[in-house]
Amino acid sequence: MKDSLRQQFERLAYRLNELDTILADGSAAADMKRYRALTREQSEAAELVGQYRQYQQCEADLAEAQAWLDDPEMAEMAKEEISRAQAEMTRLHEALQLALLPRDPDDERPAFLEIRAGTGGDESALFAGDLARMYLRYAERRGWRTEILSANESDLGGYKELVVRIEGTPSDRVYGSLKFESGGHRVQRVPATESQGRIHTSACTVAVLAEPDEAEEVTLNPADLRIDTYRASGAGGQHINKTDSAVRITHVPTGLVAECQDDRSQHRNKAKAMAVLGARLRDKDRIERAAKDAAMRKSLIGSGDRSDRIRTYNFPQGRLTDHRINLTLYKLGAIMDGDLDDVAAGLQAAQAAEQLALLEEGGKN
Repeated sequence: MKDSLRQQFERLAYRLNELDTILADGSAAADMKRYRALTREQSEAAELVGQYRQYQQCEADLAEAQAWLDDPEMAEMAKEEISRAQAEMTRLHEALQLALLPRDPDDERPAFLEIRAGTGGDESALFAGDLARMYLRYAERRGWRTEILSANESDLGGYKELVVRIEGTPSDRVYGSLKFESGGHRVQRVPATESQGRIHTSACTVAVLAEPDEAEEVTLNPADLRIDTYRASGAGGQHINKTDSAVRITHVPTGLVAECQDDRSQHRNKAKAMAVLGARLRDKDRIERAAKDAAMRKSLIGSGDRSDRIRTYNFPQGRLTDHRINLTLYKLGAIMDGDLDDVAAGLQAAQAAEQLALLEEGGKN
């Protein structure tokens, strides 16, 4: 292990002792927000320091086993212990490196999932419906709560546009688990409307936005907003169709639009639409900043634009391919039923590898 990495963990161990002392005297409990932040930091630090201590113990075990090699009676046992200690040190070293990678502060936040039909007409809308079911089943598997904020259904089923809010606990890392889904999703299959059995290609776009923290929400100038109310469509009984409860908010300077019609209350629909609009404006600012950074970093691959094709769902072959990391899985049926764990793990591992490469490159400069 490099000295720089050891120093980081020694500093973390010192910080853990500080946190233990602060929390032991009970005074921090007077401010619950600060207390929760400290206990959370303590828990994370304790886990990492525990792994670091395991690594140090493996180092000690390795040194002891190497000293046994000169003893003929202990040599065979020593070789086994050396092999075990080295394997465990490799595992722990990788885990410790990953643990110190920069974290996206938004990863633990709830997310807005937006799905829009693209090229392909009715088949694209049907595929949007299939994607919606896939993500809702994935959320159900993970124990997350979902709420459909806005749905524009197509005539043959599926959606022209759908907006869903997804929430879990901070440790669920909802946004962190879903953020790599943003982009163009392409499907290759025989549509239900195809009479001659020909394979068609159509596409949808998916956008995943982190719900801003209340303290970090974008401040919206009322003069920049155009608010329209209209009668909601779809299920909901007589009431939902007889009152102008649905709300559409347009941010005039950017042209961004958010709407909500899921609630009978116009006031609650307006609040939810404002939250979605704030997330979209925040995401727009993030993308613009990322684009500026990308122009200065030749090592960045891809534009990050949502129109980029990120994934292909090939139904005749039962194949899913994620083009960003060259991942191909022949379990499309399970994936469309919400089994996204292998896809999410592959994307997260690829991001971690890229971050490690950048850190190592920075260390050489």
